[in-house]
Parts: sequence; C-alpha cells; structure tokens
Amino acid sequence: MGIFFEKKWKFLIFLFLGIVFGWGIYFSLKPINFQKEEREECRLPDLPDGTEKIVTKIVDGDTFLIEGGYSVRVLGVDADEKDHPCYEAAKIFLENLILGKKVRLEKGREEKDKYCRYLRYVFVEGKNVSLELLKNGLAVARVSPSDLKYKPEIVQAEREAKEKKIGCKWGEKNFFWQNLTKEKTGLEVVEACQAEKYYGKEVIVEGMVVKGYRSKTNTVFLNFEREYPNQCFTAVIFHSRQGNFPPSSETFYENKKLRVRGVVKEYKGKPEIILENPSQVEEGK
Repeated sequence: MGIFFEKKWKFLIFLFLGIVFGWGIYFSLKPINFQKEEREECRLPDLPDGTEKIVTKIVDGDTFLIEGGYSVRVLGVDADEKDHPCYEAAKIFLENLILGKKVRLEKGREEKDKYCRYLRYVFVEGKNVSLELLKNGLAVARVSPSDLKYKPEIVQAEREAKEKKIGCKWGEKNFFWQNLTKEKTGLEVVEACQAEKYYGKEVIVEGMVVKGYRSKTNTVFLNFEREYPNQCFTAVIFHSRQGNFPPSSETFYENKKLRVRGVVKEYKGKPEIILENPSQVEEGK
C-alpha cells in the first residue's frame, strides 16, 4: 500500500513539474508570436500602380475609402483634422470632387503608412487631386524628401494659393487689432514668413499659429504658418515665464491669428521672438 502511494506522489510531482515547464516554454515563446502578429496586423492586398477604384466614402480632406473598404491617403498634401478650422471645407471639397467616382491611384515611394492606408497620388477626370486641394487653399504641401514625384507642381500650387490668398487656408480675414499696431507702437508690422528679413530689429510679427509644442525642457514653441520644421517663424515661451501666460499655451494659441512684439532673433536658421509677458501678444478679433 505504501509503495502504491509513493509511486502516486512521484507521478503527481512529475506531472506538476511537467506542467510548470510547459507553461514556461509557452510564455517564453509568446512575445515572439505577438511580435509576429503585430507585424502581420496590417495586411493590404496588392494594389498595382495606376489601379482605378471607386471612391465609397470621404474621411477628411486627404483620406478616403475605396471599394473593399480600404483606406487611401492622398500624397503631397496635408489637410486639417477634425475640430481644426479647414476640416469641413476640405472634406466637402473632396466629396464633391471624387465621391462615387472612379479614381486612378499612382504609387509614390512608399506603399502604405502606419495607419494601414495606401499612400497614393490620386487622379480624377485627368485632375491631380493634390493640386486641386492646394490651388483652392484647402491643404498645405507635404512632400517627402525621398519622393520627388510632382514636387515642383505641388510647391508651385501652394505658393500661388498663398500669394493670391485663396481658400480657407490663405484667404484674407479682416482682423481688428487694438494694441499692437504701428500707430500705437511706432513699430513695423511684418508677416510671419517675412520675419527672417528683420533679424536684430524690434518689430510686430503677424501670422497664424498652426501648431504649438511643449518640449522636454518645458519650453513652449508656437509655430507660425507652417508646422515644424518648415515653420516661417516661432514665438518662444521659456518655462520661467509661462506663469505670465494662459495655461497650456501650446494649445491655447493654436489656430489663432496673433501679433507678437519683440526683437527678431535667429535660431537654427529660423526667425523667432522670445515672449516674456502677455503685452507682447495680441489675438486678432
């Protein structure tokens, strides 16, 4: 009887150790499986260069769905996301231009992005959709350094829209300025994209804050007219002075037309003004 129980306990011990060992192997291999699953998560069918597809839904001003439910991101441009000023205008324009129509999809340098979207230059009825968005002032140019396809046309289309002040992005709006004016300060008012001509001079710089950013050193950067690193001008608020300004200044001033006063300095080839007190800033009304 004793021998029977002794064998039974030995069997149970070996069984327990076997289970523990098996689970150890399973969990040691599992991360590799997860990595494999992550790599295979975005599986898009092959879409040959020049493929024509019907557009079934517009997501925003630069993204849409084609038959099969696959997402396409228009190359060469960047339109506003939801809750930004030109989102609706760009989306409606794209709907009128391509929704329900057959479009031709041309490849760029890359096949897809991290959001599992095809990256394509898009053509409808012989028109380059990127150029149409830019010409109508509904998007900004976004060209990868490694993708030079259509770059001259894209850059030119944006330049002309800005010069002619066309559309939601560049169209003129009559802003009222109460304090930071030439009459009250005696200072010249210059556009943000012209600020580089005034290094070392005290002026008033006017422009749209398109993106704010808070760095790891808790410095706030307000980038005018274009996002970093292509910004025309930057207003900088160091940590020691942020108590003088609204909380979360990096988002508070986004998408607002501002005038900032100060001496224009150069930093890494770009013009900037250091903001120390609120009297240096005025929002257009």
